[in-house]
Amino acid sequence: MLLFAGTAVEATTYHKLAKHAGISHAKMDTIVKSLVKIETTTGKYTTRNKTSGAYGRYQVMPKTAKFYSKKLHITLSQWKTPRNQDKIFKAILKDNIKSLKRNGHAVSAFSIYGSHQQGAGGFNAIMKNKSLSKKLEKNLRQNLPSNLKRIARAKLKNTWISYWKKRLA
Repeated sequence: MLLFAGTAVEATTYHKLAKHAGISHAKMDTIVKSLVKIETTTGKYTTRNKTSGAYGRYQVMPKTAKFYSKKLHITLSQWKTPRNQDKIFKAILKDNIKSLKRNGHAVSAFSIYGSHQQGAGGFNAIMKNKSLSKKLEKNLRQNLPSNLKRIARAKLKNTWISYWKKRLA
């Protein structure tokens, strides 16, 4: 069953994304299902994170939604509809896959999730072992379970990588 069940165009786009990523359609489906389960647990399009402001099935930040709404010619007031959330997520996924490939990262559940969660630039900085900005440090800590959030800054990147690679294996 396709995660993006619906029109033939959606199925074709999904196949194209998997092909572009160099992975099978089944693998892409598994990756996206894992991401949705992590972000919303229920997969509901109305899920709201009161702390960050992220919204929807894919937990898209308002600033990101605004950017992609403009890019995709979606009226900003309509970005929260399920169909538009799917369109925005596919565009984000496509851009993240391009960034992963451009920066020499393998396309995997871990790298796709990391790019979605930390942004393509943030994920690249983490994986290229660049120094952490205060914002990226905060994002990494927020994206770890409570028992790991207070880890020393020097160990934070490796702890985050290890945690999410195991979780998404």
